[in-house]
Amino acid sequence: MTWPPPAAPPGEHLDVVGVGEAMLLLQAPPPAPLETAHTLSVAVAGAELNVCATVARFGGSAAFLSAVGDDAPGRRVQRAVRDLGVAENLIHVDPGRPTGLFLRETPQTGERRVMYYRAGSAASALDEDRAELLASPHAPRALVVSGLTASLGDGPRRLLHRLVRQAGAAGTSVVLDANLRPSLGTKDAVETMTHLLPHVDLLVLGDDESGPLLGATDPADVLDAARDAGVGETVLKGGERGCWLWDDGLRHVPAHPTRVVDTVGAGDAFLGAYLTARLSGTSAPAAALLGARIAAGVVARAGDTEGLPDKATAQALLRQTLNELSSSAGGQ
Repeated sequence: MTWPPPAAPPGEHLDVVGVGEAMLLLQAPPPAPLETAHTLSVAVAGAELNVCATVARFGGSAAFLSAVGDDAPGRRVQRAVRDLGVAENLIHVDPGRPTGLFLRETPQTGERRVMYYRAGSAASALDEDRAELLASPHAPRALVVSGLTASLGDGPRRLLHRLVRQAGAAGTSVVLDANLRPSLGTKDAVETMTHLLPHVDLLVLGDDESGPLLGATDPADVLDAARDAGVGETVLKGGERGCWLWDDGLRHVPAHPTRVVDTVGAGDAFLGAYLTARLSGTSAPAAALLGARIAAGVVARAGDTEGLPDKATAQALLRQTLNELSSSAGGQ
């Protein structure tokens, strides 16, 4: 379809559906390793859920398509989804499989380590039959998928393929966040995403992911490779170095200055803000500036979504972005 889609205020329609797995997170307080930690914090985390949560902060309508077990961690996940303002009606409760779990530690070296316990989880059993939930007229304006979901197993990969084919017929934009995790294995994820690229309207990936997926690392080469693969629009993220995109030529958008406490969730927040801004009618550079600002708030706080602005602040920032764009256009 044409990207970006016709502009509309957040919340007028179902804006975004994220597809993936949210898990119970047990984290050792930094810098204690798991082997010696006396306490663990409990939270819920999932990349696609984080994107949906960010969209919801801007007043957008977002839903999370996933599965959890009929267990305490699953109920904790469902509660977290509700608390984030994301619709949970697309979450399947699987009585025969557990909710996924992962552990995180940040030792003295500062290098975060993650251990996943998601084999055989409820979300790993997702399959293409769940795509029926998003059949027209219930299709969202944008569908967010990622390499994380492609790493879950054959069923989730079939679901992604079906959803992406279905999105094209329904006029839904396909948004792909690479989200490669070496600890989960990247071969199946890269193969799946390579097949999806010709149908992707918006691709967001880190400069540490562009090599495996597109065979390039230089920003101009990455954006060229994505365009050659059939992608409509690409944003290449470089963390504290900002991001790159095409805007009548290669455009660099700097990162927003901030104090870095925890980088987890920053990329998800960037995508959620960027996507909301583009769906609302902003230019790509303006969307990237808003994304950088929201991501800066997330890295300044510990946790995946704790650094997101409150709803009123987020909506004011979006209005400011739209007003600045309108003023700029009027002055030309």
